[in-house]
Amino acid sequence: MRLCRVIGNVVATVKHPVYAGRSLMIVQPVDPAGLDSGDSFLAIDHVQAGAGDRVLVLSEGNGVRQILDLGSEVPIRSLIVGIVDRVDAGAS
Repeated sequence: MRLCRVIGNVVATVKHPVYAGRSLMIVQPVDPAGLDSGDSFLAIDHVQAGAGDRVLVLSEGNGVRQILDLGSEVPIRSLIVGIVDRVDAGAS
């Protein structure tokens, strides 16, 4: 799982049938303080997240297929599975 921030969405008129009815979002990985920590990527929204939301993203294809109950040959790797209300990072 990765902590990310939703920075936008993608609209496509032609897409793979498995994407029909699903929102495709652009997410930016962040650290617990909310600072960018890597390259942005695309993820399917499963929790009705919006721009600016901090989210948990599952980026493991098999887990995504199990959650969405899809077959083994689908082009989905990353799935937004939760909206984060607060991050508490203890002192190390």
